[in-house]
Amino acid sequence: MERIVLYEENFNKLKELVKNNKGKEIIFSSNDDELNRKVLEKLPINILLIPLEGRKDFSKQRNSGFNEVMSGIALKNKIKIGISLDEFINSKEKEKIISRIKQNIKLCTRNKVGMVFIEGEEKRSSVLLKSLALTLGMPTWMTKEFY
Repeated sequence: MERIVLYEENFNKLKELVKNNKGKEIIFSSNDDELNRKVLEKLPINILLIPLEGRKDFSKQRNSGFNEVMSGIALKNKIKIGISLDEFINSKEKEKIISRIKQNIKLCTRNKVGMVFIEGEEKRSSVLLKSLALTLGMPTWMTKEFY
């Protein structure tokens, strides 16, 4: 299935883009947390890719852009949460991104929401992706989907 990544800040334009790309695997990404939640609730996307770099953390927890409410909505609408490998590898603040990914993995595991790695130009083997996922704390049922 062909993948398409959508970056759009206007909900109405995004709605049209999703409508025009039916039949493709739609990945949506935005830095706006409110727009991410609105898209989770109302649009038929397959994967929500949350950018983890450049966020300001809260005093007692990481700001990963994902929470319990969004996790429930993703489960209900069968939407997976994406982790950008390129953002992770090329980041200058890897330790913060790793802890944000771990926080998202805990939320997704608790609510049985699937997670996937989104690769850029350079493809990696499924064994490498599975071992990285297990190291970060993903359960084995989540890594079975890596191909």
